[in-house]
Parts: sequence; structure tokens; C-alpha cells
Amino acid sequence: MRVKLPSPDDPGMRPLKATAGAAIALLALAACAGDPIDSSPTPATRGVLQAEAGMVVSAYPDASEAGAAVLRAGGNAVDAAIATGLALAVTHPTAGNIGGGGFMIIRFPDGRATAIDFREKAPLRAHPEMFVGEDGEYSYQIHHRSHLAVGVPGTVAGFALAHERYGSADWPELVEPSVTLARDGFVVSERLAASLEGRMEAFRDYPATFEQFYRDGVPYRPGEILAQSDLAGTLERIRDEGRDGFYRGATARLIAEEMERGGGWITEEDLARYEAQEREPIRGSYRGHEIISMPPPSSGGTALVQMLNILEGVDVAGLGAGTPEYAHHLIESMRHAFRDRAMHLADPDFADVPVARLTSKEYAAELRAGIDATAAGVSNPSDVEGAPPAESMETTHYSVVDADGMAVSVTYTLEGGYGSYITVPGAGFLLNNEMGDFNARPGLTDARGLIGTEPNLARPEQRMLSSMTPTIVARDGELVAVIGSPGGRTIINTVLQLVVNLVDFRESPEEIVAAKRLHHQWLPNAVRMETGFMPEADGERLAAMGHEVNWGRGQGIAHCIFVDAETGALVGVPDPRDSDGAAAGH
Repeated sequence: MRVKLPSPDDPGMRPLKATAGAAIALLALAACAGDPIDSSPTPATRGVLQAEAGMVVSAYPDASEAGAAVLRAGGNAVDAAIATGLALAVTHPTAGNIGGGGFMIIRFPDGRATAIDFREKAPLRAHPEMFVGEDGEYSYQIHHRSHLAVGVPGTVAGFALAHERYGSADWPELVEPSVTLARDGFVVSERLAASLEGRMEAFRDYPATFEQFYRDGVPYRPGEILAQSDLAGTLERIRDEGRDGFYRGATARLIAEEMERGGGWITEEDLARYEAQEREPIRGSYRGHEIISMPPPSSGGTALVQMLNILEGVDVAGLGAGTPEYAHHLIESMRHAFRDRAMHLADPDFADVPVARLTSKEYAAELRAGIDATAAGVSNPSDVEGAPPAESMETTHYSVVDADGMAVSVTYTLEGGYGSYITVPGAGFLLNNEMGDFNARPGLTDARGLIGTEPNLARPEQRMLSSMTPTIVARDGELVAVIGSPGGRTIINTVLQLVVNLVDFRESPEEIVAAKRLHHQWLPNAVRMETGFMPEADGERLAAMGHEVNWGRGQGIAHCIFVDAETGALVGVPDPRDSDGAAAGH
């Protein structure tokens, strides 16, 4: 199958020439074609990479290479996504995981699509008042930094479900690269070494975590080898027993014992009961492009389509990239979508979420009609009695496409960087702190942004609301792009701007990903803008419209794949904001 990047009135994206490093990687990968799956290091590039028969872009070279090796051995994109995700659980401990959860969007070569929901769940004992301390007051520590902050993990179940229904390779072959990386170790990058050194004092309170990530109490230096024998043992059980190797038996017992030791509520029964779900994806359209994204309990796909619907009635290209007028319309679309997110979005198994209305063109037209082209709107907290709870920036996204045009977009997380900081003794993996994405307590709303509205309160087996937005773009039945990002609530707005850069500004793949971004989430009523999004003088013009503009650090890490319309080549683009991000091709 030849996949193309169609664009109206445009012959296609210009071909990209691979960097020297990418060319070397392509030669090495071509030489390995047909080899059995293994995790031996072969070149993956941290720059833009072109390939003809498959592509993986992720947050660590070894993980991208694990997925590419699966593709070279004849596995499909789902197989490669599983291998990549498990390898990230070894090499990217800040967010890669088997102790967390997330979402997967799959688009098949014939245009069908599906969504795999492996978001964490609340344990059976959960209730809306569970984050209240002995003094009767809400406790941030309990909500975010305790064993009660841990949700029932979903990643292994999600990968197992995706493999059962849509994989083609043998399960053990997909897990084995991560086993090898954990058992034999991998080379620590400068970024990972700095991250672990920065968390060293915090990790001293978590003995199993401190022992795993420091050698005799000393941080690993760049270039040294980090091996994780306990994690290797857990991955071996997953390799040999499938999902039961995690949710039953020795691993489940070790999790339950750690929960009991620390006062957490997850039991072996909670683990055995956990099931990932297959759901219908959110579908929308934007100037002839099909948008396929994640449904609730993610708010991402719903908000993304709502914002694109609003912008579709605006001459975005005519406004010009980086202008105050363009930024104004972006911000106002974000303001409306995040207000509706706060009011309506939650786990659809527990709440009636009006997705059809929120994603309709008619509703967007109503919202657009209320936007003043010259003045900022108002963010009124009394509309929903506050704002949603904060989400951590520490998540990870990766993208996969195979030779047949099957595409997979995955975003998954531990919530905070390194999750709860709790490593399961004897099992070697970090647990999430996703319960922090539930509302703090019924009726509790304050200036810090806490909200006590009903839909997203903790209940037994409910999934907490998320902003993760794995997304696939197509046009006229052909694959266009696989996109997504980490970044808490900024995720949705990062993905929005990737789509706009692609469709309205027709930028090259490198430019689409590297372009500066902005964020507005309704509350607080302020804009965070990457330095360089616009000249400072234009920022003053935007402020004159009534927007509070704050210049900030980098937003998102969008590891994406695009399809060149002229050549049909896959173009892997690691986000330059991430020094570890890498593309590996087949």
C-alpha cells in the first residue's frame, strides 16, 4: 500500500533529506532486514529520519529500535507499539511504564480505526472522601504522594488486549527486548542521568526506588549502564504468562503487599478484576482532513475536535502563523473547550458525557459566534464552581507506522514524573499516582483550582479524567500523520497546533513539530507562550486585546510520523525539545 500526505491545492510536502546520522541508520537497518527480533543496539537517529517500510518515534533510542526490530521481523504496527512501550518502561522511567496506564489509537490500512483504553482505575474501596486526612481536611499529600494516590495499573492489560485482537507476532517476542534491556542494562543518557540526580534526595524516602536507580547511593553518570534485575524478572513473567504474569501470581502479590505496607487500597482482587476496554474513537474533520482521536475518559479527542470545529470557520491561514490575531483565535477556541471539559468530561461508564454535541459543527458555530475578534473573552469560575485538578507534565508519547499503512498512536503515563515514587520491592517497577487526577473532594472548590463537581470524583473502578490525546490524521482514505504529546492539560493544545501547522500553514514535518506553541486552559485566565512564538512587540498587541501573556518554557514533546505525498516515504520527527527522542525505521 502506498500512503500519501494529500493536501488541497498543494502537490504535497516537500521530500526531506535524511541527516548524515539518519542515512547511516537507514543503511544499518536495511542490513538487518529479516533478522529475528532482538534488542541489540543498532543506530536510531535523534534527527529527522525517512524510511519506506516502517517507522517508530519515541522518547528513547533503545525503545524506538525495539519497535523497529519488530517491524523488520514482520510484525505489524500494534506489535511494534507493544515492544516500544515495554522498552520505554525500562529506559524512560519518568513516564514509560508497566505500573501506569494510557491510551492507544489504531488506524487500519482500510481506514477503520479503534481505541484501546487502558487508563488506570480506582480500587474497589475508593470513595469521594478518600483524600481527607484525620483532621477532616483535604490532604494534597494523600491525594498525590501516598499509597492511596496509586490507581490500578492498566498498561499490561491494554497491550495484551491490543495484541489479542490486532497483533500478528508472538507475544514473547514482543516482550523479550525489554527483558534484555532490563537484565543486561542500557546506556544512561545525559538527560536521564540529570533527571535521576535531580530526584535523588526525594527518592531517599523510598528505599526500593533509591536502590534501583542509584549505585551504592551514587547517581549514574551519562554513558554508564543501568541494569534492573527485579524489573527483568517481572517482564519475564509478563513474557511467559501474558497479562496474568502481571495481574495474578507473584507480581500481583508483590503489589498487594506493598499496598498493605504503605496503607494503600489496591488488592489482588483489584488487579485480577482490571480490564482494558476497546472503544469507538472520536472522529472529526478539519478542512477535509479526518481527525481520529481518543474518546472519554480522555478529554483530549473531544476538546481537540471542538477547537478545530471552531477554527474551521476562521481564515487561519490568512491570519498568519504567530500573529496576535492568530493567537487570539487559538486562545478563544481553547477557552471554550476547556470550560466544557471542566463541566462535562469524565469516565463514560460513570457519567453521561455529551460527546456528540460537544464535537458537533453546529455547537462550534454557536461558540464561534460569541467570539469577539478584537477582545479576550471572560473565564468565569462560577460557571462550573472551579477548575479541574492539575495534571503532571510527565507523560510520554510515541508513534508507529508499518509497511501496510497500519498506524498506532500511543500516549501513556505514570501521572507525575516517576509516578508515586514507589517502586514495588522485588518487582522493580514504579507505581503511578493517577488518583490525583480525580477531583479532590465533593464540593471543594478554591483558588488553587480544586473542583468538587460530581462527574470526576473517585468511585470504585472508575477511571480518572485525562488530557492525553493520541491522534491520527488522514485524508481521502490515506494516512497523513500520527501525532501526540505529553504535557498534562497542555497536551490537547499541543496536538491542536500540530494539526493547524499541518493543514493551514502546510509546513514541513520538521517545522510542524518544532514550531513554538501556546497554551490556555480557561482557568487560570492566562496564556502561556513559548518564547519565540511571536515577537515581543506582537505579544504586547495580544495583551492589548485583554490577554495576560506569560512567556514560558517548552511545551510538549511531540514525537510524530508524517507521510511524504510525493514519495510515499514515512518521515519520523522526534521533537527537538527532547534530547533523547529518536526515530528508527525499516
